[in-house]
Amino acid sequence: MLRAMQIEVNGRPHQVDTGTTVAGLLALLGVQGGPVAVERNQEIVPRAEHGSTALHDGDRLEVVQFVGGG
Repeated sequence: MLRAMQIEVNGRPHQVDTGTTVAGLLALLGVQGGPVAVERNQEIVPRAEHGSTALHDGDRLEVVQFVGGG
């Protein structure tokens, strides 16, 4: 049975299951397929580590998705 954790994403509270990774969070948020930057507790999480970086109760994340246009 998975337990829920409280995290903050872009200043808003979110609940995720224990063991959720950065990649899993991005999928839950619908942020996939484009360039994205993720900061966890004021440290950048390299894109190559999104799948292996587990979130912890109380983490604060900033997620920025880059959008091109003209």
